[in-house]
Amino acid sequence: MSENNVTRLIYQGKEIILIATAHVSKESAELVKQIIAEERPDSVCVELDEQRYQNIQNPKAWENTDIVKVIKSKKVGFLIASLFLSSYQKKIAKELNTVVGGEMIQGIESAKEIGASLVLADRNIQTTFIRIWRKLSFREKTKLFFSLIFSFGEDAKVSDQDLKDLLQEDILESVLAGIRKQFPKVGEILISERDKYLASKIKDAPGGKVVAVLGGAHVPGVKREIYQTQDIENISIVPPPSRFSKIAGWIIPAAIMGLFIYGFILNFQTGLQQLSSWVLWTGALAALFTAISLGHPLSILASFVVAPITTLHPLLACGWFTGLVEATVKKPTVQDVYNIQTDIFSLKGFFKNRFLKTLLIIFMANIGGSIGTLIAGMDIVKNLF
Repeated sequence: MSENNVTRLIYQGKEIILIATAHVSKESAELVKQIIAEERPDSVCVELDEQRYQNIQNPKAWENTDIVKVIKSKKVGFLIASLFLSSYQKKIAKELNTVVGGEMIQGIESAKEIGASLVLADRNIQTTFIRIWRKLSFREKTKLFFSLIFSFGEDAKVSDQDLKDLLQEDILESVLAGIRKQFPKVGEILISERDKYLASKIKDAPGGKVVAVLGGAHVPGVKREIYQTQDIENISIVPPPSRFSKIAGWIIPAAIMGLFIYGFILNFQTGLQQLSSWVLWTGALAALFTAISLGHPLSILASFVVAPITTLHPLLACGWFTGLVEATVKKPTVQDVYNIQTDIFSLKGFFKNRFLKTLLIIFMANIGGSIGTLIAGMDIVKNLF
């Protein structure tokens, strides 16, 4: 680490100093301490949002996560993404014998020491994840989920070159490095949008001198965006589902119900056959995917029972009910939660860890129900017409 990792800018009479860091590097933390002590800025900006700031202040808070509450609040996807991110950071930090987010912690401490204003300059991480999720199709979401699971190796080591690469990558980006090429939309939201958000927060920070502690990947974009005008409101909101997805969400169940009614009008036996086909396809495939995830027999039964109903309602999901049953019957232990950080890096870990297996079951039950909906719908149309 050296002055090569420090960029100095002047914006409307304000001096802005950008420090490029690796999120798990001891040298980065030392550089942050040195620059802030020497420059004594009026404000210190850190690449954190309120939630990640609280996590750094209380790193063991996640161990108290109640999976039942997560399922009921419909935040399973966000939890999985957050766990991948934090686990990946901790894995690298452990390899390098350092502390996760050490440079951010140092930035916070140094700001307090000199009495500078602390600015949490990053966009809410949940907003970032949801914006990514909403941009992906169902097929892309499924592909992304399994890409994440299979992209981690338990025996992977971190080399000096890996650390150098982290200076050129955002920690979020590094988690998805292998799959960004498959999902160009991810890079736009993960890096470019956040460059704009960070730049806006940095140049609006109070005082005439500002130090910003950033992941290396953001420095080029932020340097450019400092002199641009950003529409922060537009990239700070959680985009609502598209009008098409809203309509499609109700049209498909309505169409299926219409086919049921039409079948019964034609002939009671025909209607009964169509209804049976729906129940068997959706229920059986949801149950099969739950069984593949090694779900408890009661969870498998729950999938079979609720899938024919939930697949006809766009605001319900088979996986939620299946996951609640699994979490109730095989309640995750404290040790399961503690082991998440290591178990999350392998498929074997997902099956062994009750907490992670519940998350896997939720996702797999939903996939099974969706496939069942497609097959049953085609079967009904074929038999009727």
